[in-house]
Amino acid sequence: MSLIATVAVLLIAALHAWFMVLEMFLWTSPKGQKTFGLTPEFAEATKTLAANQGLYNGFLVAGLLWGVIDAWSVATAPSGFAIECFFLGCVIVAGLYGAATVGRRILYVQAIPAAIALALVVLTA
Repeated sequence: MSLIATVAVLLIAALHAWFMVLEMFLWTSPKGQKTFGLTPEFAEATKTLAANQGLYNGFLVAGLLWGVIDAWSVATAPSGFAIECFFLGCVIVAGLYGAATVGRRILYVQAIPAAIALALVVLTA
């Protein structure tokens, strides 16, 4: 895998790590409320749901990092490719669903960057 593909996957992982922090720890803070356009009352009422959502983003981060580590290992490089493709696909599907159900912005923030990263991984395999 090329360095540019690795960087792209790591950027997607970093983006989802930030989503995890926002959803799990900053949901009711002014930063979380501003980011997601929440009222303080709504943020407080939905903080458990947001934390659960953040946990799932953490799983995506773990999977993407696992794929990068595996892809750079000579002995397991083919499995790293498959792992990266799977988790990037998960990010894309989640982004498409979010864009359809929550807001179009999610398409540009989540799905399209992950699709670009997936294309780079596939094209440089």
